Amino acid sequence: MNKVIVNGKVEGTVLKTENPINFLGAVDKKTGMIHDKKYDIFEKSIKDIVLVFPHGIGSSVGAYTIYSLKSHQSAPLAMICQKADLTVASGCALANIPMIIISPEKFNSIQNGAKIEIDTNSTNLIN
Repeated sequence: MNKVIVNGKVEGTVLKTENPINFLGAVDKKTGMIHDKKYDIFEKSIKDIVLVFPHGIGSSVGAYTIYSLKSHQSAPLAMICQKADLTVASGCALANIPMIIISPEKFNSIQNGAKIEIDTNSTNLIN
């Protein structure tokens, strides 16, 4: 089951975490760096990558953080999640960042560091 939340077509490298992300608390909105030590992607940048994570957590202000990332040219190229949450979905919609929801099986098959192509107008969303 794949579901498109925000349309788009991008190609990039995967940065994957098994941890839900709190965009307001964990991400520097100017640089895209993960600055919270509890994350397995601590000190990694989400700028210009395809961010793969289970879902967002935390305050709805995280949507503004996602929009700020885009405004500072520090946003991911796209986001792939296992479930849609209001914060990430609305942030991606505001910032026009492609977002898709995938099954747990597909999520598990995506490897960190892999090159990936997303095309929401294709029958194969992910290649």
